[in-house]
Amino acid sequence: MDDELRERVEAASEAAALFNALKHGNDPDVGAIMGPLMGENPDFRPHGDEIPGIVAPVVNRIAGMDEAERRDRLGELAPDKLAELEAEDEEDDHVLPDLPNAEDGEVVMRAAPNPNGPWHVGHARMPAVIGTYKERYDGKFICRFDDTDPETKRPDMDAYDAILEDIAYLGFEADRVLKASDRLETYYDHARDLIDAGGAYTCSCSGDDFSALKNDAEACPHRDKDTETVHEEFSAMVDGEYSAGEMVLRVRTDIEHKNPALRDWVAFRMIDTPHPREEAADYRCWPMLDFQSGVDDHLTGVTHIIRGIDLQDSAKRQRFVYDYFDWEYPEVLHWGHVQVDEYDVKLSTSTIKELIETGELTGWDDPRAPTIQSMRRRGIQGQALVDSMTALGMSTSDVDLAMSSVYANNRDLVDDEANRYFFVRDRDDDPAVELPVVDGDASAPETGHPPLHPDYPDRGEREVPAGRIAVESSDLPSEGERVWLKGYGCVRYEGDELTFVGASIDVVRDGDVDVIHWAPADEGLDTLLRTVSGDVRGIAEPAVAEVDPDTVVQFVRVGFARIDAFDPEATDEPDGPTGEEDLLAYYAHP
Repeated sequence: MDDELRERVEAASEAAALFNALKHGNDPDVGAIMGPLMGENPDFRPHGDEIPGIVAPVVNRIAGMDEAERRDRLGELAPDKLAELEAEDEEDDHVLPDLPNAEDGEVVMRAAPNPNGPWHVGHARMPAVIGTYKERYDGKFICRFDDTDPETKRPDMDAYDAILEDIAYLGFEADRVLKASDRLETYYDHARDLIDAGGAYTCSCSGDDFSALKNDAEACPHRDKDTETVHEEFSAMVDGEYSAGEMVLRVRTDIEHKNPALRDWVAFRMIDTPHPREEAADYRCWPMLDFQSGVDDHLTGVTHIIRGIDLQDSAKRQRFVYDYFDWEYPEVLHWGHVQVDEYDVKLSTSTIKELIETGELTGWDDPRAPTIQSMRRRGIQGQALVDSMTALGMSTSDVDLAMSSVYANNRDLVDDEANRYFFVRDRDDDPAVELPVVDGDASAPETGHPPLHPDYPDRGEREVPAGRIAVESSDLPSEGERVWLKGYGCVRYEGDELTFVGASIDVVRDGDVDVIHWAPADEGLDTLLRTVSGDVRGIAEPAVAEVDPDTVVQFVRVGFARIDAFDPEATDEPDGPTGEEDLLAYYAHP
């Protein structure tokens, strides 16, 4: 590679690294900028083997800069890139489309969770969007627990409060909270009115027999029962005189409708399993979701419904009931499913529950679980998740939620407040190494003094003991080479010790040495960091002990983490930390 090309690579990589560092609020990484660098400069590609060696010193130099220095330098090198960053800061990327026929102060929307378990990440989309629309239109947010299936979607008694806590974590509060299992008598009254209107009949056909009739567009033999008989049999259902499968109440629709799913659908069925709520345990006649939800939407004044594109038939079924009662149907918006990357665990309440029951997950807030409780315990702000969910818009196609977008949003929210600390990981593939720091060309200081936050020097410095230190083995240079210990100075690796050779930052600015983090080997905190990929042990600097639990910090060069406890043995995790560690923390993101 000739000198002219080398200079171009250095300039382009510096601009790319500065842009990356400012965009994500973290030190740049060679791997993160190689893709954009090669993509924007095709003539670099033939020299792909040489370029990482040119980029690495540039990245190390930028790692030693604070944010102001990075912004100034990017403005000199690539003012258009700086302008792009500033435009992103000002732009509102999370504006949802206007609701159809919506009037300020009149919009009423509902989230209708089934409380069969706490929410996974995908569930956050509905309250995020409804809450955002509520604020836009000065409307109402109803949370209605659709808990009318005590058997196949059996309610979890802890889930009711857990879901309300998740809504609060996202930054919203329901104006009204309802439990459908409290409203059985209301549904019975409307069923009786529907019978009087000629819109429902009792049916004792087996499921298979009715399915055959329905698919052939043939009427059930019970369809023409007189109203008095239907009332008597429905009353017997309500009184629990039938067992599961013996009798249902059907909505009379069009038996020749082109869509068989809409032909005389079931409104009520018998369930032998008692409801887990004491208030509802005596009921055996339960409404199907389409009937219950349709009635409640009308009675609670819902104006706009959001539901999955796969539930289009629900609106069509409910319209038959609305037509019998001469009600006006709400506006309906459909959207596709949301898929979430990063997690190995399926986005399914039943799957997560099973993994907890078998001990593969320690609980709903296990960092490996794709749940809202997990995100909260990791220190991810609810607003970060709301911003990412609303940014997905209202497409009827399935959409992917990249957790990297949640992390980027959260980084913007926590970076200014998160003080910096050192945490040296001790991993099987990259074990921590303990070495003494000894005098060399100059006397080795007894402590390092890195800032609590590089952008806020008025917060002060930490004092990190430096007699014998731990570093990650991958950070050690070749023997005889130098490395810069953040907040301390320059040392030379001599095989069994680190020799202090000076404290001039110029060697970093000139790109002559790598910058690494470190921790005191003897006075540090034995730490367990729980992550999406599994538990990581290591040593944190002693100043972390002064941090209050539930505080988010940044472990330098590792990522953001929430301090959980200084007495891990006191946690309620049956298969969690053993109590051998001084500190328990939950990893949030890079």
